[in-house]
Amino acid sequence: MTEPGALVSGGWLHPSLLLILGALLIPLLRDRMQQGYRILLSLAFLWAVWQTVPGIHAAFGFLGLDLVPGRADKLSLVFAYVFALITVIGTIYSLHVKDNVQHVTAYIYAAAAVGVVFAGDLVTLYVFWELMMLASVWLIWRRRTPESYAAGFRYLLVHAVSGVLLLAGIVLYYTQTGSIAFNQMDITGPAFYLILVGFMINAAVPPLHAWLTDAYPEATITGAIFLSAFTTKTAVYVLLRGFPGTELLVWLGAIMALWGVVYAVLANDIRRLLAYHIISQVGYMVAGVGMGTAIALNGTASHAFTHILYKAVLFMGAGAVIHMTGKSKLTELGGIYRYMPMTFLLYMIGAFSISAFPLFSGFVSKTMVVEAAAVDYRAWIWLMLTMASAGTFLHTGLKLPYFTFMGKDSGLRPKEAPWNMLLAMGIAAFFCVFIGVYPNWLYNFLPSPVDYNAYTVGHVLWELQLLLFTGLGFFLLLKYVGGDAKISLDTDWIYRRALPRIVGWVRRVGGAAWTGVVRTLQRSLEGAVVTLMRHHGPQGILARTWPTGSMVLWVAVILAGSLLLYYL
Repeated sequence: MTEPGALVSGGWLHPSLLLILGALLIPLLRDRMQQGYRILLSLAFLWAVWQTVPGIHAAFGFLGLDLVPGRADKLSLVFAYVFALITVIGTIYSLHVKDNVQHVTAYIYAAAAVGVVFAGDLVTLYVFWELMMLASVWLIWRRRTPESYAAGFRYLLVHAVSGVLLLAGIVLYYTQTGSIAFNQMDITGPAFYLILVGFMINAAVPPLHAWLTDAYPEATITGAIFLSAFTTKTAVYVLLRGFPGTELLVWLGAIMALWGVVYAVLANDIRRLLAYHIISQVGYMVAGVGMGTAIALNGTASHAFTHILYKAVLFMGAGAVIHMTGKSKLTELGGIYRYMPMTFLLYMIGAFSISAFPLFSGFVSKTMVVEAAAVDYRAWIWLMLTMASAGTFLHTGLKLPYFTFMGKDSGLRPKEAPWNMLLAMGIAAFFCVFIGVYPNWLYNFLPSPVDYNAYTVGHVLWELQLLLFTGLGFFLLLKYVGGDAKISLDTDWIYRRALPRIVGWVRRVGGAAWTGVVRTLQRSLEGAVVTLMRHHGPQGILARTWPTGSMVLWVAVILAGSLLLYYL
């Protein structure tokens, strides 16, 4: 095996470049030819990633900077593998969609995510980081509703802030160290925290998380599959790479895990519920990064891998329901399992996986993070993560499928989802079961040798007890846990309600004051001009010409501003 730091000889085509260039040809093709081309392109992308071996594949100097766009090691490869795999699955799921903009931007988004994990320097990482933002927002806007346009704009603003913080941190880091190499951050101070916060925004760490639950439910049905896979998981990767052992992340991750499940229990929109659960599950990963032990870091990487696949099954199941019924609220659904039995069955495989049922993928990854907290004597963290695990089964494994597919008959009579949607769900569901039954397949990809056995008697019995009593509680309290036709306030209230009101008040008060200042200045200038012209020019011409006085004012303001900018 080639060492990660060694320069690999021979030609190597960056998988991201392959996918971006290939995506640009999509608008030139039509119908079945385009569908076949997209499948072949996604498979070629998967093959290019799979053929990448550890080592430095591309490195060059530019403007005095050492850029490394092609660094591969076990940590980057495990993320690249699952990113490429979900690109194939997402392609199959979206075969029926005729929207070239959505297809091209989805591939650019996937390519940028792989570009981030192969980036060996901060500048390359930043370029792909921003490309992810610019491409992914179109998967929200292409739904073409007023809500999606507004949510996409807010998404863009939040991620622009993330990019600015990251860039500022990179500049400070370079001035402090003289290097842009992306490895574990071994410095403290502003650069460390600016980069960390920039990463945390993309990881949806509370209170910087509301962009996710605001935007993902408004995305296109197929776009949400890509969104659920890439942004938060690339953030987990960069945290793993740069900030392992950062104690702050342990507590933030545990809070995330609980925060997500509490709000998911309150959610009525099925994709908003699943979006909140992304926050909860990423919380396990963030906590694992913070713990920094070998078992915790392996658990984080493996849980990111399994999460992308089972969350795709869940979002694809929810998307199929929306596609076939036109409904997305729990209060509007119910009794459709008879008409969409395959969708229901495949969704439940994802639900069992995310709930960490034995023999499903979530069991062999989530329990590793929880075990890491136990062996590290972090009793409170262990308790918080265990409580979040119970909440996961409560809302994703019980509440959503019960009130969507079973429960009271809503009168809806949908047809089964299209074959390509079911095939995509089936592929992802297969990996959910395969990894659960044969976890060593995944463990072999992890950064460090794995010394963990999920299938001990203690682990299995504890998890089954937790799931059993959670299920018992759900059915005993069934009439209290259904969806309500309302939206629960989150931290997005600040920029949805409070901030516009504050800005409006400032504009009214400040606008009145500013208008007074402008008018006073304007009158003073006009008076001076009129006096001057009465003594040196035609009598009364400017004294009777209001627009001329206004023009003089703004010319003076523009001139003063130009001079100020010039000398600054």
